[in-house]
Amino acid sequence: MDYVSALVPPVVMAVFFIGLIRVIVKTQGGANKAKEDAAVDAALAHAESAPQKSGNADA
Repeated sequence: MDYVSALVPPVVMAVFFIGLIRVIVKTQGGANKAKEDAAVDAALAHAESAPQKSGNADA
């Protein structure tokens, strides 16, 4: 019976992982895709336009 108790945790984790991947794949796209893409584009544009600060305090 030791082999059963040794195999149960990996099997349970595999089932939950597969479920997580299925949820992620199913929620891609849909009605909110354009809104999400616009939010990401705005965040990237803001990050690219921000001035870069030098992290060199030693110099």
